[in-house]
Amino acid sequence: MKGQWGLITGLIIVLIIAIFAVINVDPVPVNYAFGTSEWPLVLVILGSVLLGGLIVGSVGMYRIYLLQSEIKRLKAEQVAASKPDDSKKRSKKSVDDQKNDPLAETKKPL
Repeated sequence: MKGQWGLITGLIIVLIIAIFAVINVDPVPVNYAFGTSEWPLVLVILGSVLLGGLIVGSVGMYRIYLLQSEIKRLKAEQVAASKPDDSKKRSKKSVDDQKNDPLAETKKPL
């Protein structure tokens, strides 16, 4: 249901922008870093809306990428933390083996 409301809201906003843009068809001067030209205001409005949408979408996709990589890292940490630590088991076994081995004293390194 949330997705449907988002779609309806988006369509209403697009409709309002389209109506506003079509009403404003007068040519306006557009200043560039290297010159000036005259463009219809409808193209300036639609171009600005499209560029704004691309920028917002790009930033959103970048944030999603960062969050997905963080989720992968946290899942890997969780898996590593949930595995039993074999080194503790080995050291405990070796201590038990030394207690049961009568020749353990002679096997110690010098």
